[in-house]
Amino acid sequence: MEKAKESTSETTLRHPLLSSKLKKPPKSKYAFASAMIASMASLLAGYNIGVMSGAQIFIKDDLKISDVQIEILAGSVHIYSLVGSLTAGWTSDCIGRRNTLLLTSIIYLLGPLITCSANNYFWLMVGRFVTGIAIGYMVVVHIYVAEVSPAATRGFLTALPEVAINAGLLFGYVSNFAFAYLPVRLSWRIMFALASVPPILLGFGAFSLPESPRWLVMKGQLGKAREVLTQISGSREEAEAQLIEIKEKAGITREDTEVVSTQNYSQDKNIWTELVVTPTPVVCRIIITVLALQFLEQASGIDAVVLYSPRIFEKAGMTTTKELLGATIIVGLTKTALILVPMFLSDRVGRRPLLLSSTAGMAGSLIMLGLGLQMVGDFVIAPTWIVAVCIMAVLSYVGFFSAGLGPVTMAYSSKTIPLKLRAQGMGLAIAVNRLVCGVVAMTFISIYEEISIPCTFYMYAVIIGFAFVFVYFCLPETRGKSLEEIEVLFGKN
Repeated sequence: MEKAKESTSETTLRHPLLSSKLKKPPKSKYAFASAMIASMASLLAGYNIGVMSGAQIFIKDDLKISDVQIEILAGSVHIYSLVGSLTAGWTSDCIGRRNTLLLTSIIYLLGPLITCSANNYFWLMVGRFVTGIAIGYMVVVHIYVAEVSPAATRGFLTALPEVAINAGLLFGYVSNFAFAYLPVRLSWRIMFALASVPPILLGFGAFSLPESPRWLVMKGQLGKAREVLTQISGSREEAEAQLIEIKEKAGITREDTEVVSTQNYSQDKNIWTELVVTPTPVVCRIIITVLALQFLEQASGIDAVVLYSPRIFEKAGMTTTKELLGATIIVGLTKTALILVPMFLSDRVGRRPLLLSSTAGMAGSLIMLGLGLQMVGDFVIAPTWIVAVCIMAVLSYVGFFSAGLGPVTMAYSSKTIPLKLRAQGMGLAIAVNRLVCGVVAMTFISIYEEISIPCTFYMYAVIIGFAFVFVYFCLPETRGKSLEEIEVLFGKN
């Protein structure tokens, strides 16, 4: 506590204008609207991932493909997203965050169109490859929202992309249910075709977005950065204070000029060296923390539940397609509703309490699910109460994930990486996230066939136990800190 107070007082003394931060600034509708438009890209990511949960049932029947092919088709989109996540940082540094969002909308338009018109497994994979690239570009959403959000509401606004992802998953599940009664050849194609509509809205919306003020500062466009900061903060004093902080981190002197010459970070050949080869102790700690958190989030098995809910419920004793897809919609509703918890509490109670309660609840839920599925094996027809236990365990698991580990992981990561390294650092973080996610999705069926489905969920529970320990011992609290102050926090502790 004393260190936190000391850090705040030091910053205030160095920048008298920062004293305005002590007052509660007005909420910026402009920042909220910008975050909402950008988050449409996350909604599309959620839909394109979630729709595969039910669509795989009809694709398998229509194209006569095997479980192994389904497993690869469902999980490979996350592996393909590495292409997007590893190039998104460089792209957004070169052409700007806003233009990169526009590019993302174009890729999102092409992917589903190729998928829904596929007549064989090869073209399905091509369509998912293009879609995967767009999903990888989701890193830009998190960077952009973090950079246009005022410090006072950053916890709320940086949760919006996660809300959008979960809403997209839910829409995907609803689409599965809504078109399940159409002819098999037509049903799954309409499910994917619907994903080509929102990218058009995202593309038009991107034209109305302001550019990230931090990107503008990196490019030396101080006058434009000041205008955007004033719009999103609602206060000229706070905007000027933030501009001073950002300029210092970007290595720009404080002269009151509109345009200055700056180093072109996107073409700096040493940036990856500074990020991963020879980082400073502060950067090293930040990167290790971010990558470990991203790894543990996906190694918890969340995408196994998201993609294979119908299979899990089938193992629990459900039989009809209507029951399986209906229960999956309830999973989506729970996952989306509980995302509101971190949106409203992260700026009040902090990130650490949310992460600790989330990981503890997830571990307990998976143990309960494993026990329920284990008991199912003792019956020819599973009793209703065991089916109910399994359903409640799945709902509890996704609920605890949405209430902490899911949204807070991305918000925490986008806040902690220093300005100069943020685009590439977040690209690396999303790459780790998607890689682990792809491995989980592409191995779930094979693992549970080898060691049984209850043991698979016990394994995920152990991994989440490690996540709890990691959060407890390694993650400092960032609540109330500006993006620039967090770097100091990691250095002091």
